[in-house]
Amino acid sequence: MADMHSQPFAAAAGDDLGVRLTLLNAALATEVVSVRRYTRHALSVRGPHHEAVKSAFGQHAREEQDHALRLAERIQQLGGRPDFNIGGLMSSGDTQNEEGRTLVEMLRENLAAERVAIETYRDLIPYFAERDPTTRRLLEELLDEEEAHANALHALLEP
Repeated sequence: MADMHSQPFAAAAGDDLGVRLTLLNAALATEVVSVRRYTRHALSVRGPHHEAVKSAFGQHAREEQDHALRLAERIQQLGGRPDFNIGGLMSSGDTQNEEGRTLVEMLRENLAAERVAIETYRDLIPYFAERDPTTRRLLEELLDEEEAHANALHALLEP
């Protein structure tokens, strides 16, 4: 079997591109799931201060939508096709009625999801560091924004 050094450069670059596109599409799917979750929570929150929390969840949904759009655009710039099929990432809770869930439960669910996104971007950044500095910068920006989301949610959970 031939090693990578015996392959033409284009083939080796194409293999790496495929990996990059797969990783970016996985990040895109995570963002799309986040948009759905925040939107669902914004529409279902009740109780005291529900308008403020609804507004906060709505803002987070819009920011996650922006993340998804930026990732999809980068995938296209790299010659790939954004994959919006999120079937494998959908949880059973994604189709359940939110009625009866407490605000604290929704905040904790969103915070856990933000932490997953943060870890995802932290894992991806070193991979893209030398291979694709433009994508690395995008991922660093998204990481900063996800950390801000997590901090805001954490602050809402504090007594």
